[in-house]
Amino acid sequence: MKNTERLKELAKDYGLTGEDFYKDARGFVIITRNGVEKIQARDSIGLTYVTEKLEPDFVVIKAIAAVDDARVESYGEASPKNCKNSYFVCMAEKRAKARAILQLTQFYQLGVYSEDEIEDKQVIRKKN
Repeated sequence: MKNTERLKELAKDYGLTGEDFYKDARGFVIITRNGVEKIQARDSIGLTYVTEKLEPDFVVIKAIAAVDDARVESYGEASPKNCKNSYFVCMAEKRAKARAILQLTQFYQLGVYSEDEIEDKQVIRKKN
């Protein structure tokens, strides 16, 4: 099965629509924050957060996502180098959450990234 077919299948399974995704001109698919929330709700994915690093200009948060017997740990980071707002803890938490959920549900394996991982100024939306 091709990645595109598998992505369509997963999107249908999770009740995601075209509004939950957009294609980046660099060749990957981005899922919106709302899409990530839909995935979490559908599978009742539990999340635990651990603060790994908390400095004025650098934050790392670990998210542990679990459902049934499956568990994934992933990290989110934020600093002036990758975040244009000054809310580093919030951004690191959003990134960790999205990464853990997308890994747990196999979206990451298909090259789907969260919009929280990419700064708006970097996003190049491709018109369908």
